[in-house]
Amino acid sequence: MSDSASPRLARPAPTAGELRSDVWLAAALMLGAILSAALGSVAGIYGDESPGLEWALLYAVALTAPLAVRRRYPAMVAIAGALAFFVAMSFHIPEMYVGNIVLFIGMYTVGAWMNDRRRAAIVRIAIIVGMFGWLLVTTFQSATGDTDGGLSRAGLFSPFVAFMLMQFLVNAAFFGGAYYMGDRAYASALEREALRQRTIELEREREVTGAQAVALDRVRIARELHDVVAHHVSAMGVQAGAARSVMERDPDAARTALRGIETEARAALEELHHLLETLRTPAGDAPDASTVRISGLAELVEHARESGMPTTLTIVGEPVDLPDLVQVNVFRVTQEALTNARRHGGPDAAADVRLRYAADELELEIANEGRLTSSVRPGLGILGMRERAAASGGSIEVRPRSRGGFLVRMRVPLPSRVTV
Repeated sequence: MSDSASPRLARPAPTAGELRSDVWLAAALMLGAILSAALGSVAGIYGDESPGLEWALLYAVALTAPLAVRRRYPAMVAIAGALAFFVAMSFHIPEMYVGNIVLFIGMYTVGAWMNDRRRAAIVRIAIIVGMFGWLLVTTFQSATGDTDGGLSRAGLFSPFVAFMLMQFLVNAAFFGGAYYMGDRAYASALEREALRQRTIELEREREVTGAQAVALDRVRIARELHDVVAHHVSAMGVQAGAARSVMERDPDAARTALRGIETEARAALEELHHLLETLRTPAGDAPDASTVRISGLAELVEHARESGMPTTLTIVGEPVDLPDLVQVNVFRVTQEALTNARRHGGPDAAADVRLRYAADELELEIANEGRLTSSVRPGLGILGMRERAAASGGSIEVRPRSRGGFLVRMRVPLPSRVTV
């Protein structure tokens, strides 16, 4: 994958507090370098070979001032510190302790703060090679120079050899420690940055999940309201039309139709009341809790017949236990299909409901006869049926029939049956 598609994790830029701490560190080490140089001059570390104190002050500033921007320009600060240390030692400026500290901090900062790891390695290796090369040169000069007043070189492992070997080992530990600690600090910073970014991603995912949950709840509420209201209001509309058409010539029939409207209104209010109670249940309750079940299909078909649409119910196969969600969705899909048949099928509409229990699936089929329709115009009802089929893990087919009416066929996979 390209870098543009998946950017490499990098250490974030230093904060304002970290930059301020660098300024204070530079100031503190500058005072330390000035004090160390002054005391070294008084102590006569290099004897009469030391330059004047003004050079020591200039060295202290040149050595420590760059540390104020060490996190912004780590490579330049490390190189400047190494050069200042080399010049000071070459010209016998009587200060060596703060110089070593600055050199260590410079090496460490390159390893800890440079995101270009290849460049960071090159800068540190170049400084190490330069310092060890300088140490080899001074060792050779000491070994071939005048021995008066120096360490004894007699024997295979003389005091001079022991001292120089100690110098190499100390420098190896010094530079190796700075290199290792810088790399570890950088790796730790990357781990913290990765954790921070992952925390941000998780927070975003939590917000998206919350928004999706709210949206799903809204869709579920809208679907339930549509199924409940559309079914009963459709029946009320049919009965109201029948009452209006016979009101003058058959008052008894009109009163019967009005009683049916009253019954439908009460049933709608009861179901809406139950739906509101379901929405107010604790979060631990089933999100699709409902009293409707497949066992209520017979009552649903009877209601369709009472509303004036001839309807039959056929159940094929041996019924099995189904999850509550599947039972609710089968009932609601049947209810919506019968409502659409009554609403759009015309005065000659009739419906046939078939429920088949196969070995591995449940098939629900609602076929109705009525007006001839060439196309399906998807509405909220059909959308709700598709959502219910998908929520049950199945599929649904909604299409007009060639001889009039519609066919709704939903298939839901059944749990595997275990035989002994």
